[in-house]
Amino acid sequence: MALSGARLGKHPIHPMLVVIPLGLWVTALVFDIVHAFTGNPAMRTAAFWNIGVGIIGALLAAVPGVVDWYGMTGRAGRLATYHMLLNLGAVAIFAVNWFVRTRVASGSSWPLILSIVGVIGVGISGWLGGELVYVERVAVEEDEDRRREARQRRVA
Repeated sequence: MALSGARLGKHPIHPMLVVIPLGLWVTALVFDIVHAFTGNPAMRTAAFWNIGVGIIGALLAAVPGVVDWYGMTGRAGRLATYHMLLNLGAVAIFAVNWFVRTRVASGSSWPLILSIVGVIGVGISGWLGGELVYVERVAVEEDEDRRREARQRRVA
């Protein structure tokens, strides 16, 4: 498979950016769990801001993801579509989670439940992303790509 369309040099941008929402949302889940056991309001506040910034990060990561997805066909294209739909669903779940936190009492279990569902969703989606890279070889520079590039440099 060829290198992805959205990249800096030879490095795909989407994988660089996805760690932002993933890290923030998993950390928000940890804060929600701590809040559930301790009742510490600072944990709920930290989770709230992690979710909000994670949504922004996810939307930023989606831009190069869509650029990469646009040219995919076959099994890789189907996996990439499922990956994208799961990610969009996760963003929607976390957006609802963020909104719910402004409307429910501190003792409500809804924020924790939504965080669990959202993290499970991005976990499955991340597995599909790994399948795209490690099995379908999306955005991976193969030896033949390096040899072709070296030949082009020698000719020029």
